[in-house]
Amino acid sequence: METVVEDEEYNFREVILPRLIPIVPEPGLERETGERRRGRDILIAVDHGPNSKHAFDWALVHLVRLADTIHLVHAVSSVRNEIVYETSQGLMEKLAVEAFEVAMVRTTARIVEGDAGKAICKEAERLKPAAVVMGTRGRSLIQSVLQGSVSEYCFHNCKSAPVIIVPGKEAGDESLI
Repeated sequence: METVVEDEEYNFREVILPRLIPIVPEPGLERETGERRRGRDILIAVDHGPNSKHAFDWALVHLVRLADTIHLVHAVSSVRNEIVYETSQGLMEKLAVEAFEVAMVRTTARIVEGDAGKAICKEAERLKPAAVVMGTRGRSLIQSVLQGSVSEYCFHNCKSAPVIIVPGKEAGDESLI
């Protein structure tokens, strides 16, 4: 058997998000460490599904701190398709506004082309985030085994950051409170 090399380039498009955060000076407290002032990078894989939104909400409530930066990643089949790009851009803008309103965090967004699991892992390798947050699709165990799962792929293949898989909405909203 030969080893498959996955160092091929992939296509992406940056999403220009509205400037929501006012420019404020860095905190001047000496006892704070540079890590705390600088904040962390947190990658959140999003799509148009309710479980993805649930994972995004969970990350805002339980994981994100004030100085952090959220990196939204959405994998699509083609970044050249303007309809897909505009729909994805609208989703990213809505999530960026919500992130600022709820947690007052900075947000960046990128739409990547290709297989979702591989694209998310490549973005995690590029960013080296503190965590990768994603939801589940809501398939049964048998469907996940037969068809595969993006979250399972990322769990086994993202080597640069811990992967947090948020259970779907059917598990209940108790985790958000």
